[in-house]
Amino acid sequence: KAKTSQKRILIVDDEPDITVTLKTALEDSGFFVDTFNNTVLALSMFKLGLYDLVLLDIRMPEMNGFQLCRKLRYIDSKLKICFLTAANLAHYRETDSDVINDLGIQYFIFKPINNKDLVSTLKAILLQK
Repeated sequence: KAKTSQKRILIVDDEPDITVTLKTALEDSGFFVDTFNNTVLALSMFKLGLYDLVLLDIRMPEMNGFQLCRKLRYIDSKLKICFLTAANLAHYRETDSDVINDLGIQYFIFKPINNKDLVSTLKAILLQK
């Protein structure tokens, strides 16, 4: 029953090359991975209880990562969400600190990150209660 212990991760990033790279690295490490390059589509396809973790880019068209996070948390309040960003977080702490605090966002990964570090970081997040 090894399949049931596999963790399922959703990645939403508007850059297809990034989602392909991340999906490959995570699947090679035993995760089930779904990816979307469109925030609206990702939200419309999201199902309660399906994912153990969501990896979100912050800067995306139509809806930024914080807006998508708020909508996903409305559907699944216990969802673990990690932001993957190349942005300077200090900028977001000033402009979106209420969002970061309101949503209880604890996890940030900064691009670029190598696959080994990404996998170990996500495994550590998934182990936290």
